[in-house]
Amino acid sequence: MLTFYFAPGSSSMAPHIALHETGAAFEPRPLSLAAKDTRTPEFLAINPVGKVPVLLVDGRPLTEVAGILFYLARAFPAANLLPVDDPEAEAQVVSWMSYIASTIHPARREGLDHAREVYRVADRKLGPREWIAGQYSIADIHLFRLFWRFRGSLEPKPGDFPNIEAHYDRMMARPAVRKTIEIEEKIGYALPR
Repeated sequence: MLTFYFAPGSSSMAPHIALHETGAAFEPRPLSLAAKDTRTPEFLAINPVGKVPVLLVDGRPLTEVAGILFYLARAFPAANLLPVDDPEAEAQVVSWMSYIASTIHPARREGLDHAREVYRVADRKLGPREWIAGQYSIADIHLFRLFWRFRGSLEPKPGDFPNIEAHYDRMMARPAVRKTIEIEEKIGYALPR
């Protein structure tokens, strides 16, 4: 039994997409960051850090985007969200997941110019390939979610991030991505700026 705690539009969007990619049955538990739902005693009993996402796996909490994405990729191998039998490709996914979490995600806090430079580097690192590891993976989902969230505030000029923009367009064409956005839009985004 999977139970998924998420806040629409937040980082939890990445595992939400992955859940739809896998086709796994799960019980959604939407929370509002604006209403401080993650600070309630009930939620803090599940995740003392007071953050989403949280995926309960048979009642056991699994936290952090990268951990949940990795779990879903391994627990549902038919979804092909992680390269198999290719240690280098799998390591590329882990490398990108680390880079996204440690460099891209916090970049906006350092200011708009810094964030733009980080995305320029990520754009060069991605290059013209279709997917990060040669096949669609959890790293693509993670990269997409951050660009989706901060794209407007980055105010990119045409050609600033051509590889990431092309990646974004491919991601937006995926049914699991469209389904997740539709669900989260209906609930409503209440994100900090």
